[in-house]
Amino acid sequence: MADFLITAALFILAVTAIALLRVLGSRITAERMMAAQLLGTGGAAVLLLLGAASGSAAAGDVALLLTLFAAFSCVAFVLGSARQDADRTSSREQP
Repeated sequence: MADFLITAALFILAVTAIALLRVLGSRITAERMMAAQLLGTGGAAVLLLLGAASGSAAAGDVALLLTLFAAFSCVAFVLGSARQDADRTSSREQP
């Protein structure tokens, strides 16, 4: 069973790496933020599978932290984008 879990983790890691290279090649900032989300999700999946294969409970904790950091980065990105949009709108309204 551990061999299957390790194989699945390696497959997810390879697919995540290929998708990450594809998304990071974009010049659009929202797509780069999606790359950070993809890294958090794919990394958490790999850590959970490897943790289950090796019986390590710490890998699950690290996977949860990685997912939490990816979610925080998305919130920071959205708040920063909203602030930039508000600044652009207010600068256009002033003579």
